[in-house]
Amino acid sequence: MGNPVAVIAEAEGLTDEQMRTISRWTNLSECTFLLPATTAEADYRVRIFALDKELPFAGHPTLGSARAWLDLGHEPRSAGVVVQECGVGLVPVQIGDRTLSFGAPGLVRSGPVPKAARQMLTEALGLTPDQVLDAAWVDNGPGWVALLLESVETVLGVTPDLSRITDPEYRHFGVVALQPEGADTALELRAFFSDDTGALREDPVTGSLNASVAQWLEYSGKMSPPYVASQGTVLQRRGRIHVEGDGESLWVGGRAEVAVSGTIEVGEPTVQG
Repeated sequence: MGNPVAVIAEAEGLTDEQMRTISRWTNLSECTFLLPATTAEADYRVRIFALDKELPFAGHPTLGSARAWLDLGHEPRSAGVVVQECGVGLVPVQIGDRTLSFGAPGLVRSGPVPKAARQMLTEALGLTPDQVLDAAWVDNGPGWVALLLESVETVLGVTPDLSRITDPEYRHFGVVALQPEGADTALELRAFFSDDTGALREDPVTGSLNASVAQWLEYSGKMSPPYVASQGTVLQRRGRIHVEGDGESLWVGGRAEVAVSGTIEVGEPTVQG
């Protein structure tokens, strides 16, 4: 009921194209490759692919990679914390009783989006300007833009039209709304991105976006951790993202389980006559 990620261990020797081929073949939102760390401070290095595109960081692949690395029998250098090396640097992952939580990286781009871009996204979502309360860059690697909407019902009801997003810079975006008092979770979030074919996809659970939205909501004074966010509702998933800490030290996580394990063979395509 969450979001699967493929984690390929012992990925040394794979070429960039082989990694992309494997990622496309899994047809999951992300596929990661475990490699030896290049620094003594890290436990392992990971490369993260979203089908054909390599990402410097992504949240749920970070947790899935750490879970797979631990499940393979590895022990972290520091008890209770796995340190991952990836495109944005070193990312710590706390090991809880049943959960893993990554330390949210800083934003590489923040601040309000231009008025024309906000209007473009509003129209692409089929909304009126008064239904969008705020919009900002919340980019911690993948290129996220977030829009705060008037209600959870509005978030759950949007059907984005990618053809109306004429600037490709804005094709990784999320919509979020605060839940009413007394709800089981604090906010509802949806994440959309265009894949390597140009089609629009919705991500069931998105650690990176939840991390950057939490930072945005806190520094804008709209909400502060700790809280639990829900995601994937429209996709009939039950994503629950736990956010703790503060703007100086924010931790984002949830449960991560190994569902399928095995081996694959990687070789050159052959043609049989």
